[in-house]
Amino acid sequence: MASAGSRFQAFMNHPAGPKTVFFWAPMMKWALVLAGIKDLSRPAEKLSVSQNFALALTGMIWVRYCFVITPVNYPLAAVNFFVGTNGLVQLGRIAHIGRNFADHAKELNNAVPTEPFFFLKPTSSYIGNGDSIEIPKGVVAHHEVELAVVIGSKARDVSPAKADSYIGGYALAIDMTARNMQDKAKKSGLPWSAAKGLDTFTPISSLVDKSLIPDPHNVDLWLSVDGEIRQRGNTSDMIFNIPDLIVYTSSIMTLEEGDVLLTGTPKGVSALHPGNQVRAGLQLPGESRILAELSLGVKERNGAFTFRG
Repeated sequence: MASAGSRFQAFMNHPAGPKTVFFWAPMMKWALVLAGIKDLSRPAEKLSVSQNFALALTGMIWVRYCFVITPVNYPLAAVNFFVGTNGLVQLGRIAHIGRNFADHAKELNNAVPTEPFFFLKPTSSYIGNGDSIEIPKGVVAHHEVELAVVIGSKARDVSPAKADSYIGGYALAIDMTARNMQDKAKKSGLPWSAAKGLDTFTPISSLVDKSLIPDPHNVDLWLSVDGEIRQRGNTSDMIFNIPDLIVYTSSIMTLEEGDVLLTGTPKGVSALHPGNQVRAGLQLPGESRILAELSLGVKERNGAFTFRG
């Protein structure tokens, strides 16, 4: 997979690409602060950055994926600049909350947990809208659509009363799982890192402003494969709510700005195969507007790794 810098540069040099890039600031807290430019304080205001300056950003190798909105529909726009309180922020560690929907735990014959637990996924697993999920040979890869919580500021030993203030925004994500690798690891008493951490195994959308989701515990999630709905659920079915997850996770490790909490998936997980087209969405109940969306291809990974069971 091409680096964020090379993809962004190819996009800027493409004939269909814009001469300027538009960075949108959904609210003052997430305003873009670059090269002495003042904060953008109005929700709909946009900032035009010159092409040369935009290309200079490719030198920031710490930028992995960023949220970029451009005036043309071009697939490489999914490079994704994440605009944090102090400028551009790399999407950080992925803390995934396991078995947070009872129906999903039951469909995999897992016990429903009595307290939260989480595992980590690497940042190298991120891909954006329009990218492709790559499945290594021998792997049975399952989709798990989830609400992602993006941490807005450094959080350690957070109190329940203040947990909401550490939420910087939301996103739609898909936690891909190499199910046969995970099953083998479980039977052997080994960690799941390889089963969850393969490249391209964390598709994530652009940031959704907090103001657009007044109650994150009442959000519809859905995922379709080749036009057929496979998963449909609501975050009201979470076992542990988001403040509880922030409190618990931050009591174990410090959460940094840009870190992502994946909050669990509803039932209906199933295998993906090369050639599938995957679409997922996040909406408020009863509303037609899709707040976040992912459209992804699926292909076989050309690489050294093959799972042999």
